[in-house]
Amino acid sequence: MINNDFRPQTVFLKTMLDRGYIHQCTDLAALDLTLSQGVSAAYIGFDCTATSLHVGSLVQIMMLRHLQKSGHKPIVLMGGGTSRIGDPTGRDDSRKMLSDDDINRNMAGIRTVFEKYLTFGNGPTDAIMVNNADWLDPLKYVEFLRDMGIHFTINRMLSFDSVKLRLEREQPMTFLEFNYMILQAYDYLELGRAYGCALQMGGSDQWGNIINGVELNRRVDAREVFGLTTPLVTLASGQKMGKSMSGAVWLNDNKLSSYDFWQFWRNTADADVGKFLRLFTELPLAEIARLEALEGQEINQAKKILADEATILCHGRPAAKAARDTARLAFEKKSLSADLPTVTIALDDLKKGIAVPDLYVISGLTQSKGEARRLIKQGGGRLNDQKILDSDRVITPAQLTPENTIKLSAGKKKHILIRPIS
Repeated sequence: MINNDFRPQTVFLKTMLDRGYIHQCTDLAALDLTLSQGVSAAYIGFDCTATSLHVGSLVQIMMLRHLQKSGHKPIVLMGGGTSRIGDPTGRDDSRKMLSDDDINRNMAGIRTVFEKYLTFGNGPTDAIMVNNADWLDPLKYVEFLRDMGIHFTINRMLSFDSVKLRLEREQPMTFLEFNYMILQAYDYLELGRAYGCALQMGGSDQWGNIINGVELNRRVDAREVFGLTTPLVTLASGQKMGKSMSGAVWLNDNKLSSYDFWQFWRNTADADVGKFLRLFTELPLAEIARLEALEGQEINQAKKILADEATILCHGRPAAKAARDTARLAFEKKSLSADLPTVTIALDDLKKGIAVPDLYVISGLTQSKGEARRLIKQGGGRLNDQKILDSDRVITPAQLTPENTIKLSAGKKKHILIRPIS
């Protein structure tokens, strides 16, 4: 656990602590010293199990973004090799086996997510994306186990939660999955050798796997490297982050629209607003403190700002503005309809058909059919917010909205709801 009295000197670790990203670290003071000595590389691994990541991965993505903004080099490790096995962490069943084509397609989709948050290139702090299949595929497995397997004891491996969970529930764990932790530790060794990577980050459920990699670097190459994990992020309801009532909250707009993404954040529970502003936006902490202190209806303003800022990062400013404008119009339309005066008519009469001028007179919006016709001719007549072009139009139940009403308007300010009754 983290010593609350420790105050780091480096921008990255200060940001991580102040915004609530850190749960565990192997040696925070030593890591702070390492980061202070120049550009350091750090990585997080992602398996290629879908064509996009969802918001459950957003904490890790934001950590890599903060790392780059503070002058260090992010490495996005794609598990092109380990995705053929599947990470058993947190699961009591085996993952579906993926083909190479599935993995490559998923990897391409995931890269588009990272291109929104990170700057890729060849510079010292530019992000790179690497694929662990590049070094796992050529391994001579028996020689690999001889050289690396001696650093892992079965006793230790059986103590990991990912293994204990399967054993306790009497669910099978294949020998292939059992090897996953060795291969993940080997990733860290390879990244240390190739890029001087000194830090692996991940969720708190990855702590055991990260420690394996830290120890393997020390035992094989006598290198001091570090591990850092984030706390488990859940909604105030206790639901796992990454899901909404309608399913996964994806980060690619071909799987979830920017409007629905905006709405997910807008619907944040009051108790989560401050935490999410710190984790998922780059607003100054002083501004976040002001926003999370709002109460009553005013907290909705903070939720809109959260939705705006999170959507800007993921989908861009124009998409965030469009989503907010669409939400505002939908809300205003709903509020307006809820407060409108209502006139009832017989459902049988509507089934026979009612001419539009008659409906205007019935509703009280005009005093006569002639007045209704003039209104329509001048462009002031609307039915369900659509301009009426034909004054002889006949209205039937086909024009009922899902709320079982018909909205009739005269100009911009006079509106009536027509509700049929049987």
